[in-house]
Amino acid sequence: MLDPLFQSIWIQDLKIENRICMPAIHTSMAHNYRVTEQLKAFYRERAKGGAGMITLGYATVDENSGSKLNIGAHRDEFIPGLEELAQIIRDNGAKSAVQLNHAGRYNSSFFLNGKQALAPSAKPSKLTQETPRALEKEEILQIIESFSQAALRVQKGGFDAVEILCGTGYLISEFLSPLTNLRTDEYGGSQENRMRFALQVLHSIRSKTGGNFPIIVRMNGNDLMQDGLGRLDLQEFARRLASEAVVDALCINVGWHEAGVPQITSSVPRGGFTYLAREIKQELDLPIIASHRINDPHVARELIGSNVCDLVAMGRSLIADPYLPQKAKKGEEEQIVHCIACAQGCFDNLFRLQHVECLCNPRAGHELQISREKTSHPREVLVIGGGPAGMSAALRASEKGHKVRLWEKSSYLGGQLFLAAAPPGREEFAVLAKDLARQVFKSQVQLQLNKEATLQEVTKQNPDQIILATGARPLSLHIPGIDLPHVYGAWEVLLDKCYTGRDVAIIGGGAVGVQTALQQANKGTIPAEALKFLLLNRVEDCEHLRKLARKGSKNIVLLEMREKIGKDIGKSTKWSMMQDLRRFGVKTKTRAKALQITEQGVKVSTRKEETTLPADSVIIAAGSTPYNPLQAGLQEKGFTCHSAGDANQIGLAFDAIHQGFAVADRI
Repeated sequence: MLDPLFQSIWIQDLKIENRICMPAIHTSMAHNYRVTEQLKAFYRERAKGGAGMITLGYATVDENSGSKLNIGAHRDEFIPGLEELAQIIRDNGAKSAVQLNHAGRYNSSFFLNGKQALAPSAKPSKLTQETPRALEKEEILQIIESFSQAALRVQKGGFDAVEILCGTGYLISEFLSPLTNLRTDEYGGSQENRMRFALQVLHSIRSKTGGNFPIIVRMNGNDLMQDGLGRLDLQEFARRLASEAVVDALCINVGWHEAGVPQITSSVPRGGFTYLAREIKQELDLPIIASHRINDPHVARELIGSNVCDLVAMGRSLIADPYLPQKAKKGEEEQIVHCIACAQGCFDNLFRLQHVECLCNPRAGHELQISREKTSHPREVLVIGGGPAGMSAALRASEKGHKVRLWEKSSYLGGQLFLAAAPPGREEFAVLAKDLARQVFKSQVQLQLNKEATLQEVTKQNPDQIILATGARPLSLHIPGIDLPHVYGAWEVLLDKCYTGRDVAIIGGGAVGVQTALQQANKGTIPAEALKFLLLNRVEDCEHLRKLARKGSKNIVLLEMREKIGKDIGKSTKWSMMQDLRRFGVKTKTRAKALQITEQGVKVSTRKEETTLPADSVIIAAGSTPYNPLQAGLQEKGFTCHSAGDANQIGLAFDAIHQGFAVADRI
């Protein structure tokens, strides 16, 4: 049977050998707009991994369109770097494209030496908290010319195609949307006028690059913005692009960066927005690329085989595992490390002006520094603890050629990844635990489950190096009443080892407390399959079904001593988790100290008063503390020890996996 993923396809005169594309992603790896060795190494790895086409970007069209961390395409001096990058991708088997974009009002004065960003109208941006300057007519014409000149440089640089970003809330989509385009000239008002800028950009590019150079447009299927463009408006834009023959393929995106609907986090179901690509594909005879949360070959195969789309964009999936296409083609899908949509390294890093990294793949962004060569001095390495830090350490040490033993005291690998996976929408963390475990099973690591590490046992083993990845323990609180039978720890609640009552008080508003609150809030809500059945059969009206989906059977209050809830949650996911707390009716109290737990509830002190909150179940989610009982004793016996993950310092899963890898890499 033919595999839909690995059939070739043509875009204009460009033959792509398979249906897996890597879309443009912000890497922040360019320096002063120039291609760096780091950027070359990053994309070399993705091309070697078997992607059919790789799109770089976005690249700038002028000095107002991005920052110096973007690849530059706005001056001829950047062409040699583009040529080198195109050659690297070509030599490693993939086709290549560059995405061109102008950030518009999404640019920041920080990147513009204090100047205002430019936009169709002076409409403030929630993303930057700044107001742009409205473009003059002459400036609009200059930007159109700048797009076409940049496309010509991409073509001269040896790339196989160019992609124009017409979505996501950047300049072209700002012209398209009545939300941000308040102009009264020929570029504003009617939809016809609002499409004018995009069409002129594309016509100009076509005239400069010729009829045979493929032009791809990445556009939204829905802006997800109130008073912005919806699905039907954007379908009309797609039809117009096709009718004017200014596009050879469409990549369907979703949402603006400031939209109130999650788009990239794990709460978005796999392939959840691909219906937008399907509806456009049904109308147009163009190759259609679906995107967003396609992290598994099975999902991609089903989409293509079911005629939802012609190709799939797998961006963060190929950051997590560059060799995903190759593994899928060879029938080794069980060895794929899936992107879990945590956004901790790929998106959160951008807010910190750091280059892309990946929780699941410590090599990502560090391809130049991390060698694949074997060590010339193999050692016997004992890793104690089979959580994320321990598995990462064991895999890296084994990869380097050391003889590695991994001891895990429980009957399974994964540790706290299963805790992170407990709240609804976070199930992908369990996928990572299983992915890493399969990597361990396939490797040369000698694994022992149900193996308790003691000083005596380790001494008997006598390893050359020891990596302690023994994790953490819940932090205990000294509150009167904490030993009452209706008081539970967050970890046992998250793992469904106990049942809670109707009125639940959670003490601790950090990440674990928020996750526990969301898990509890979902108790009693209607399951997805039941919701689909009731919807299809019109058993209840849509608004009541929505209520059943968000209103559970418990009353929950979340208590936090500090000023804000969720202080230790990453920026990319925090806003959506806070939104879910409100949506599911979780009450929050900040600057609230739990004084005593009674049979009736929790006595709480705030700045204003002392009150007793009714609760028939109380959950302690006060965080955790490192658990590392062996290190001191082992060092006294003369062993060389390293600690990683929570055993060293409490952190995120990202920290655990990267620390485990780094510790093993130094041996």
